Amino acid sequence: MLEKSLFALRLLAWYQTHKRDLPWRETHDPYKIWLSEVILQQTRVAQGLPYYQRFIENYPSVQDLARADEEEVLRLWQGLGYYSRAKNLHACARMVADDLGGKFPSTYKELLHLRGVGKYTAGAIASIAFKEAVPAVDGNVYRVLARVFGVEEDIASTRGTKAFYTLAQSLVPEADADLYSQAIMDFGATHCTASNPKCKSCIFKDDCVAFRTDRQHVLPVKTKKTKIKQRYLHYIVLQHDDKLYMRRRHDRGIWAGLYDFYWVEHRQPRTIDRLEDSLVALIQRHQLSMVSQPILYKHLLTHRRLYVYFFHFKATIPFIQDSASLLSQAGVRAFTVAQTQALPKPILIDNFLQERFYS
Repeated sequence: MLEKSLFALRLLAWYQTHKRDLPWRETHDPYKIWLSEVILQQTRVAQGLPYYQRFIENYPSVQDLARADEEEVLRLWQGLGYYSRAKNLHACARMVADDLGGKFPSTYKELLHLRGVGKYTAGAIASIAFKEAVPAVDGNVYRVLARVFGVEEDIASTRGTKAFYTLAQSLVPEADADLYSQAIMDFGATHCTASNPKCKSCIFKDDCVAFRTDRQHVLPVKTKKTKIKQRYLHYIVLQHDDKLYMRRRHDRGIWAGLYDFYWVEHRQPRTIDRLEDSLVALIQRHQLSMVSQPILYKHLLTHRRLYVYFFHFKATIPFIQDSASLLSQAGVRAFTVAQTQALPKPILIDNFLQERFYS
């Protein structure tokens, strides 16, 4: 088995030649490092880079982000998904700006007290910004360690998490913790990849347990993902002249704080005449004309697959008057088409509007 002292040395040498040129690599500013790590959680670098650049342009400092309106932050985040990350990002910025004088904590243990900052993010900030010898263990790191050292513990289990963290901690060099954290992340992201790893040109080829035993495809071990559930949403898109009727979601779901249309959920897809709903009943009573055939969008999330139908109606003044109380109770308000462009929206709602109203 590879000696632990040699592991970091090889990685650091590899990193000097193969490191990616990324803007957050040019600084030790904890704000910029924290921002990049939050954006890149569950996001590829190619997708996250433009978002990082827009956030830095709009909010150059943590104080600027803290003073921003939540809707502005959500609008800038639009398209990345996992909107709870954006909310935690904003809340954390306010915590740092208001409670900590605009300065990020400088140690791993203190960073863990920040909103939305878990072990990985705390480790990344502490090691990269402050050079503390602590590991940052993400999916890339799990993969590299599991394969090179032949660790068979399940990374989704408590026991596995502890085993990997202990191993990761033992490998961090005291003098180059910042470079090491970035090196192992890059190595996992670009060389020891989940599929088609570059084993033949690998710096650990002669010592890698997975390569010697032909187990690259089974390491790291992870329990099966949660079964994906199917949901069927039926959106009622009401248009009157240049106005669209939308509402802000105040539930605790994945789209909380974002704007969408009035919707009806059912266990199966339904035509408009088979949807049992008060607003739909009013639409039928007023015999509103449907602008076009219903449009179906499919949207895959972490644990669910959404089938979303858009029923687009031309509303009349009598209908608007008759449905005013119902729409108000549902939190639905009228916005001009131009105003809707500035609202933070789920990406599938934005796609629908782009195709129907913004083009």
